[in-house]
Amino acid sequence: MRGKKDYTNQTFTKRVDHEAGRHRTRRASAEPMVCEICGNIYADRRWTKPDPKRQDDKHQHFRPAQTTICPACQAKRDKTPSGFVHLEGAFLKSHNEEIERLLRNEAGRAGEDNPLARIIAWEKDRRGRVTITTTTEHLAQRLGHALEKAFDGEVRYDFSHENKLAHVYWRRD
Repeated sequence: MRGKKDYTNQTFTKRVDHEAGRHRTRRASAEPMVCEICGNIYADRRWTKPDPKRQDDKHQHFRPAQTTICPACQAKRDKTPSGFVHLEGAFLKSHNEEIERLLRNEAGRAGEDNPLARIIAWEKDRRGRVTITTTTEHLAQRLGHALEKAFDGEVRYDFSHENKLAHVYWRRD
């Protein structure tokens, strides 16, 4: 017996991109491209760090690279973060240098995996709380995991609707 409701795949499928791709280009960009700010290279449909030792025989036919601005530099310029890491507590005040060194090193390691993952800003308020803004939500999560692993404390991960923006709260007293 058939029910009264007509269910379709659209009923159950979560639509992730409400902007209908307006933040993306209509087609893949011409390759290769070089970011004029950071020097990252766009080839094979991905952004990578420049590596002078890398010889890619597959791309000998490439034309000279065009200059552009990569999505991470664009987000930094427009100040449009995808992640926030909020730090507070008495432990933060007494171990500020260690925590900052840990997070900057972790962001550097994340940048090796994904060159579009960067810290946009590092802000401190009058009460000693720190807010770090990142270009990707994954970097915010990664920084939260690194803090939890190294210094314990309480970590809470909050995500906006459909995971477009991440807030990571870390506290240790």
